[in-house]
Order: sequence, then C-alpha cells, then structure tokens
Amino acid sequence: MTVKHSTKVLLAVLCTALFVTACAGDPNRKTKIGAGVGAVLGGLTGSQLGDESGTNVAIGAALGALAGGATGRYMDNQQQELNEKLAAEQARDVLDITRLDSDALKIGVASDASFAVDSSTLSQNAQSTFNKIANVLKDYEKTAIHVVGHTDSTGSEQHNLELSQKRAQSVAGFLTGRGVDSQRVLTWGRGESEPIASNDTEAGRAENRRVDIVIKPIVEGQEKQAFSEPPNLGS
Repeated sequence: MTVKHSTKVLLAVLCTALFVTACAGDPNRKTKIGAGVGAVLGGLTGSQLGDESGTNVAIGAALGALAGGATGRYMDNQQQELNEKLAAEQARDVLDITRLDSDALKIGVASDASFAVDSSTLSQNAQSTFNKIANVLKDYEKTAIHVVGHTDSTGSEQHNLELSQKRAQSVAGFLTGRGVDSQRVLTWGRGESEPIASNDTEAGRAENRRVDIVIKPIVEGQEKQAFSEPPNLGS
C-alpha cells in the first residue's frame, strides 16, 4: 500500500467515525443530511470532525495546511480569481461570491440555472459554470470545499431534504470529476430549512433553490475547523 493511499484510508476512517459520533448527538439531524469525506468513501459526504490531535495531523499530512498569517492573502487571491473567471455568470445573476467569517468564501449558485425541476442532473450550461469553478479550486489546494444544497418549501420536507442532498452530491461529483481532490470535498443537504427569501412568492422560492459552495482555508493547527459543518447559510 502506498503512502498516499494509506493516508487517504486513514483520513476516511477518522472522518467516518467522528461523523457518526457527531450526528448521534445532533438534535437537528432530521433537517439536514451529511456524511463522510467526498469520493474517498465512495460517495458518502459531509463530516464533523472532533478535537483529537491525531485527526488534525492526518488531515494536515494528506492535504497540507496554511500558516495562519498567510490565510488572508491566500483567500483574497482565490476570491479575486473566482471573480475574474465568473464575471459573466455574476453579471447574469447566475451566482454570487461572498466572503464569510474566518476567511471562508461562499459561491451561491441558482439551482434553476443548474437543474431541471425536481432533477439532480446538472444541465449543460451549469457544467460550463462549474468547470470554471473547478479550475480555480484545483489551484488552491489548501482549502476544504463544502457543497450545500437548498430547496424552497414546495413539496414535503423529507423530499426537499433528499433532493438538496442529491443536488449537492451531483455538484461535488462534477468537481471531483474535473480534478478537484475528493479528500477536500464534503456535501450537505439542508432542504428547505435555510431560506434566503420569502417562500410566499415565486421570485423568493427561486432564490431559495440554490447550491452553495463554501470554501474554508485549512490552517495549520486548526485543520479540523476547515472540515466542520458550515454555519446556517440562510438569512
């Protein structure tokens, strides 16, 4: 077994065990879905890492980490490149790019521009957009990538939850298929629980149907934070 392969296996096992422990005590687990680490676990997605120092060492060894003082500039450069490569999409209101706390970035992509109604298959136009995103993400390897699916409130809560997860998985699968390291990618389904607009109007429901890509820096000594579940992304 090669060192690279053994590191991936160690990371996968650690993340799986810690995710199961975290979910067992999560009172909100019925309103969101998440599991495992990217394609390392054959499609399991999302993770919540504990405080164990061994976990931090494994992640740092597998992916590398930023020195704390270099984080801001690293994320500034990534945001600038995303803005340049995705200027046309932003002009058409297909997506927006914002800065979150702790130097994280969020790319919010409208689901109506990416998927047909009740579908989790990426449209051809969406593939072009996500290909641009993948090309930037590949160049900034010291980040964890959380793909978070959202829906409006039309339909049952359970159906929306499952659809949001399938769409997040579809986007994550596309990114890893374009060369983004699967160890970096986690997915979450939030269903209808985090609206950014009113579900009482069609325009509001369209805003709520989205996929967010949250990009967290992997900082030396704080690696677990990069892989912890993103905060509530609603308004």
